[in-house]
Amino acid sequence: MSRPTASSSPSAATATIRGFVPGSYVRLLYDYLQAEGVDSLALLGASAAEHTRAASEQGRCPVRIWKQLLEHAASQLGDPLLGVHLGSRITPAHFGVMGYVLLSCANLGAALQRMRAYQRLLYDVNPLRTRIDDGSLVLEWGTENGRPGALVDETAITALVQFARDITARRIEVRQVCFVNPAPAQVQPYVDYYGCAVRFGEPLSSVRLPLTALALPLRKPDAALLAVLERQAQALLAELPDADDFEQAVRSCIARLLREGEPMLPRVAAELHTSPRSLHRRLEKAGLNFHRLREDTRRRLAEDYLRDARLQLVEIAQLLGYSEQSTFNRAFRRWTGTTPRAYRRGTAAATD
Repeated sequence: MSRPTASSSPSAATATIRGFVPGSYVRLLYDYLQAEGVDSLALLGASAAEHTRAASEQGRCPVRIWKQLLEHAASQLGDPLLGVHLGSRITPAHFGVMGYVLLSCANLGAALQRMRAYQRLLYDVNPLRTRIDDGSLVLEWGTENGRPGALVDETAITALVQFARDITARRIEVRQVCFVNPAPAQVQPYVDYYGCAVRFGEPLSSVRLPLTALALPLRKPDAALLAVLERQAQALLAELPDADDFEQAVRSCIARLLREGEPMLPRVAAELHTSPRSLHRRLEKAGLNFHRLREDTRRRLAEDYLRDARLQLVEIAQLLGYSEQSTFNRAFRRWTGTTPRAYRRGTAAATD
């Protein structure tokens, strides 16, 4: 892998790279250029603006396009460290709703676990693997889907480190960072940012964090956005006909826990300060089934979220506890006989 060149045309190697990065990464690039006082349209050109629009609509950008944008920007700016500079500016907002879902976790370990569960939504290039080694959590990526290059890898790993530091409001110690790419002309800027040994030309790209960091609590999540989501859920649940306080409490708990994944009966019982056996018995006595209650709550929330044009389909899938949009699509078709996209178009047309 070579450092960025002035050419923005895809090479044969670029064309073989598979995978996607979040569409929000493209927005991060534009935000960075704006903060630096650079005219992004003049720098990147009209075709980049079209890629940005497509990434915004689809919620993700092909990694080959992302590679081209980064290499062209780095070349024009004369900045071979663009990946580090860009990744160090990332905030939870650049992950959309998923950023706030991660912020709602209890600690860094839970956020990283959830990040791994949603890795295809957050960074669908090479699969993330984790392992424990000598008191450290090692997050590592191979090259199964190709080598996207230094700028792509450096942006992603720097963004991960910065995100961990941002959500904990601490400069977390990083024990080691490794890249599969050859060493750049200057290594010291990487050592300065990460604060640890940085190695290049390794078999895997990786980040090594101390296990003690996993227990670090997260700073307060974005209260405004979470309040909006809570109000949406509560308003929807309040419209349910003939639902007693017990059913409302169960549905409300399910709605809240969906943002953290699949809410199982034992977890809901714990939130309601009762035992799984007692909750099951009360549901049965009321003629309710936990699985059907959960799916009905999901369906109602899905229909409500789809009316909110600010939420992308991938974000709605996350809010409903699905790790992949395709799973949400299948569930929604099962509930309604149509796709989420078609349902959104129909509701938008009805309000015009």
